[in-house]
Amino acid sequence: MNILTQWLRHYVPALAVSDRQLADDLTLRGIAVEGVHPLGEGKGHLFEMDITTNRVDAMNHYGIAREAAAIYGLELKPLDIALPMAAATTRPFSVEIAAPDLCGRFTARVLRGAMIAPSTGLVAEYFSLLGSKPISNAVDASNFVLQGMGHPTHAFDLDKIEGGIVVRLAHKGEKLKLLDGTERTLEADDLVVADHAKALGLAGVMGGWDTMITPQTKNILIESAWFDPASVRRSSRRHGLHTDASHRFERGADFNACPVANALVAKLILESGGGSIEGELIDVVVPEIAAKTAGRAAISVSVPEVKRILGTTAQGEEEITSSLVKRTLTALGCELRDSSAEQFEAKLPSWRLDLEREIDLIEEVARVYGYNRFANTLPTPMPVTAHPRAAKEAAVRARLLALGYSEAISSSFASEAEGAIFAGVRGQIALENPLSEEARLLRPSLVPGMLTMLAHNLNRDVREARLFEQGAVFGGSQEQVFETESLAIGLTGELAATPLHGANDAGIYELKGLVESLLSLFAASADQLSVCAAEKAMFAADAPQWIEPGRGATVTLEGNAVACFGELAASEREAHKLRQPVYLAEIDLETLYALPLKRATARELSRYQAVERDYSFTFPDAMQWGRIARTIEALAISDLVRLAPVEVFRDAKAATVPKGHHALLLRCVFQSHERTLREEELAAWSAKIVEALTALGGAMRA
Repeated sequence: MNILTQWLRHYVPALAVSDRQLADDLTLRGIAVEGVHPLGEGKGHLFEMDITTNRVDAMNHYGIAREAAAIYGLELKPLDIALPMAAATTRPFSVEIAAPDLCGRFTARVLRGAMIAPSTGLVAEYFSLLGSKPISNAVDASNFVLQGMGHPTHAFDLDKIEGGIVVRLAHKGEKLKLLDGTERTLEADDLVVADHAKALGLAGVMGGWDTMITPQTKNILIESAWFDPASVRRSSRRHGLHTDASHRFERGADFNACPVANALVAKLILESGGGSIEGELIDVVVPEIAAKTAGRAAISVSVPEVKRILGTTAQGEEEITSSLVKRTLTALGCELRDSSAEQFEAKLPSWRLDLEREIDLIEEVARVYGYNRFANTLPTPMPVTAHPRAAKEAAVRARLLALGYSEAISSSFASEAEGAIFAGVRGQIALENPLSEEARLLRPSLVPGMLTMLAHNLNRDVREARLFEQGAVFGGSQEQVFETESLAIGLTGELAATPLHGANDAGIYELKGLVESLLSLFAASADQLSVCAAEKAMFAADAPQWIEPGRGATVTLEGNAVACFGELAASEREAHKLRQPVYLAEIDLETLYALPLKRATARELSRYQAVERDYSFTFPDAMQWGRIARTIEALAISDLVRLAPVEVFRDAKAATVPKGHHALLLRCVFQSHERTLREEELAAWSAKIVEALTALGGAMRA
């Protein structure tokens, strides 16, 4: 459901926190805010909320405002139900509950001389912000009260009611035309609101067509009732109707809200359409139902038991005291009566049918206080905290697994020969008591272990393998050993050629893309990262010695090497008896993990149509996609939402594409969040894109 923060603040005027802080605090208290959408200057935000089925009291603005007032210890503004004095009548309207086990309360109020007109003022403003369709002031008043304080109501055209109101079970086979224009055949256990001649509506689900409000309506009967949840659910499902009213009645509406909702609807209609009230409120109550809902027995609450269940609060947080427990429960609507200093009786609010036992009230205290404010304790004294790098390691692992790589674990030791090749500037750490000649050193790199694992697969006729390992590598000297985190990636197999490169280069480019994908998880700008200088050949000459010369590259972060990748040198391939090309990458996770993870963000989907435009160009082979993308992004076209290469190809015979060039089919997707795009805008943007690509050296294809 959608909630306006502007509306919430109307009920809690002293609410000083920001809307986003309010969303976080409500979510921590179980009133989940799944989306926060700005509505413009001075209009607050729209909360997209997910309210659990047991919290029907929070499926409205006033209920959530009550939660906010309880959280921050603020005053909740009472609902204004003051009405003008009613005109006396000698013939009070007749209301009869003929099914007292299914309808516990029925209120009715008569308005005379009202004018049906479009809604104005707060009703129109809030409906516009919510995206709700206004109908008329009388119908909108009912919907406004449902959104505002949560209780369903209905307005009848009084002049179309014959006699009075009777709440009864339907006659089997009885016909009823509903507000949606459909005619329903009723069953004998359907509860209906009827007059003395016919059914007027399916109780708790939808009103009827014959008595709906029209522009000709002058006299109105406002109904607000309480219907049995099981009866409403049964009729709703039988007839395939799920309405805002049935959603709330099925979950247990507030028994005491009927007269309040009735008065609020009457007040709105009188303010917008004029007219007058005839007679006093008709309020028919079934005592047995009232006793089961609004009149439930008080619950005894023991403060020592609250403290025992909830435990200790975190350092610096307010302790759980008798005063705090009473303050919280009072804010939630409980009426308290002391039995002793540490014991009291709590009369439950009529809108919280989910509260039944002492433990429910204890949970409410914990929820409103904030679960995050309690100390993290375990049965043992050992504290449990997440490793600072756990989230980053998990993100890297998840990305590699998603890209088809399998995690492996190798030995933490290396031979002296491997140390001489792979240690680099780290240094070699020899063991005083090595297990064997092949394990004399702490590993200075994960690459030797990766080669061993790839050889193990190839020797067992596994011709294609994609592996990765996260682990510690060691460097320094015998006097001081340094341990750092590293990542090794290994790839071997029969790799297919692509339009941009042949099969011999496929492994290198796959690793390049893989490294870029991993780096994209972290908050590093494109300016900080570099595979090579913009105008130079891709492969650096200063790659590690275990990479074949001219067949590898290094990646730098602010000038410091963070990764290297490429094809394994032929000498190392022979030394490890590898019978096919192997491609490796090594990433310095210590440097990478110093960066924060990127925070995932999402935008609301646009309701307006997206427009695609394709551009076919020929570029020299030296032209990189990154440069093309950055050039178009630099045009700052605000409604350009997606840019992607759709097709890349070369012509071996140079008939359609010149030699040393490739053809690129580029697709741009334009979409606005505010309006439908115009053709002249698209034409202007296309001209800019074509001009920019041409300036890059591209030639537009016919």
